[in-house]
Amino acid sequence: MPVPRPRVSGRDRWRLKKWYSVVAPKIFGEAVVGTTPADDPLKLIGRVMETTLYDLTGDFTLVHVHLYFQIIKVEGDKAYTRFKGHELARDYMKSLTRRKSSKVQGIFNVETKDGYGLRVTATAFTSYRCKTSHRKAIRRVMKEVVEKHARESSLDDFVQAMLFGKLSTEIFGEAKKIYPLRKVEIYKSKLLTVPGPQGPQPAVVISPLAFKK
Repeated sequence: MPVPRPRVSGRDRWRLKKWYSVVAPKIFGEAVVGTTPADDPLKLIGRVMETTLYDLTGDFTLVHVHLYFQIIKVEGDKAYTRFKGHELARDYMKSLTRRKSSKVQGIFNVETKDGYGLRVTATAFTSYRCKTSHRKAIRRVMKEVVEKHARESSLDDFVQAMLFGKLSTEIFGEAKKIYPLRKVEIYKSKLLTVPGPQGPQPAVVISPLAFKK
């Protein structure tokens, strides 16, 4: 007859957990973005943490920039992450919308100089309602600028250009020659692939425990 296992209450299970400091990538100064609990450090691998650029820089004008970091390794009581993507707050994007104006959006898959693949969404807001031909021309400028920056930059440099306005400023400068603009933002980004020995591989991080039977 099998011996019944001792039951562990939810409270006891919680006591067994250890707290880990989640560390941002070097591009963000390896700042601690928060803490997270786990009863096994391997369970942390693949976990995604969200913070804002304001939390990392102290600049309140960047509070609408949401960042996502994914844990890729754990050493001691520290969980190290890599950049997974970003997104601007929906309320902020909604505040940029005006009547009798146009919103032009482009989604581009790019690869950085050091082999990282990203999907980037750029958005431009015109001063007045524009024609379809203007939209296409603005979107073409977006594509050229985003692809050029990615091709010539490392992942870290490209992320900085996206988050701190260099990319949107360059798009604005070129696209305003086509039609008057009010604002350009890099609305969203997502890491798709990372460099590997056999070429690019999906940027999917799964806990090793998922492969244990």
